[in-house]
Amino acid sequence: MRRVILNDALLKALAVAIVDQPRASLKDLADSVGVSKATLHRLCGTREQLVDQLMNHTSQVMLGLLESVDMAREGPAGALRTLIEQHLAQRELMLFLIFQYTPDALRWTDRYSPWKAYVEGLDSFFLEGQRQGLFRIDVPAPVLADLFASLLCGMIDSERLGRAAPASSASTLERFFLEGASA
Repeated sequence: MRRVILNDALLKALAVAIVDQPRASLKDLADSVGVSKATLHRLCGTREQLVDQLMNHTSQVMLGLLESVDMAREGPAGALRTLIEQHLAQRELMLFLIFQYTPDALRWTDRYSPWKAYVEGLDSFFLEGQRQGLFRIDVPAPVLADLFASLLCGMIDSERLGRAAPASSASTLERFFLEGASA
């Protein structure tokens, strides 16, 4: 059987559908995004394979996002702003990640090993920001990366719950992160 790759818009819609309906069947998910069950089955096979496709797609998007941030060109503060904006542009995929997260998610199992490169890239971003004097050096770069990711996930979930306005999320995150992490 020829496997068709789901497009970005459909993957984002399915990511949100899985979050909104965590126990939904493949048919329920198909109905919620406006495709037939047969189409969705043809595109991903099973619900587990859909989750795997979403995880793989999301990891590729997140790696691409890190690669698009150029600290040398933008400077550390501009690069942080871009990093925040790029993550927020992928709210649907980030929301999916939030709801797929488990405490052992970063133990690099074969199933989700692509995340290792993303986490290492985020660590490197904050280490370089420390070298350039934007971030405090008394907090290890991996901890800054984890704090950043936690704030980002918290903001996206807060938006989802209607507690934060999406229009102000980027500036709020940047200000909050820098005021607590600036050198």
